[in-house]
Amino acid sequence: MTKAEVSAYATRLGDDALILGQRLSEWCGHAPTIEVDLSLANLALDLIGQATHFLGVAGDSDQLAFHRDALDFSNCLLVEQPNGDFAQTIARQFLFSTFQELHLQALTSSKDERLAAIAAKAVKEVAYHRQLASDWVVRLGDGTEESKTRIEAALDWMWRFVDELFEMDELEMKLAKERVGVDKSTLRVEWDRRVDAVLAEGTLARPAPRRPVLGGRRGHHTEHLGHLLSQMQFLQRAYPGAVW
Repeated sequence: MTKAEVSAYATRLGDDALILGQRLSEWCGHAPTIEVDLSLANLALDLIGQATHFLGVAGDSDQLAFHRDALDFSNCLLVEQPNGDFAQTIARQFLFSTFQELHLQALTSSKDERLAAIAAKAVKEVAYHRQLASDWVVRLGDGTEESKTRIEAALDWMWRFVDELFEMDELEMKLAKERVGVDKSTLRVEWDRRVDAVLAEGTLARPAPRRPVLGGRRGHHTEHLGHLLSQMQFLQRAYPGAVW
């Protein structure tokens, strides 16, 4: 285990949280109700806080957030997908938060004390994220004909990005073996169980298997990330060195 390897691993964790936090912040002032607006804003704040800590392990969190190009980001493709309608946002959150809770819970046993401490704090927040998203999946699935149609379409669209959540490359396999990182492949059975339970409660069918779309960890992103970063990084790009 080297410092560079731990930094790369922490950057992946931070990028996932940062990009999803930025996505959720786009709902501010646009959500269906005030309560939902506040809920999504709070999720975004939690995720940005997690990103600050994980990127802080890797280096200067502000530099990493605001001064990298899209090809330098290592987030999974799921979190960069557009918000779409409310159902699409909920589907994305449900699939990712169910994974993230399991991932962070396992990471609390990391030999790296910094990663373990961040995970221990963050997993409590993510447990709420997962519950909130799960409740909405059930409400939409067992609601009106339109809400059911929308959440089914959203889950079907997001499903192609699920396999990447559990993908293990050479770096992650090495850190998992050294008990610094997590073997994400071992989380799939429990993830499937939790997801299937929520879908059953919401009277929703599990989406059919899709050809997986991979590459985010290697910097191969969809066109959506570039548009997201152009907004998120605007002030630092337009006014280099600006501070609050």
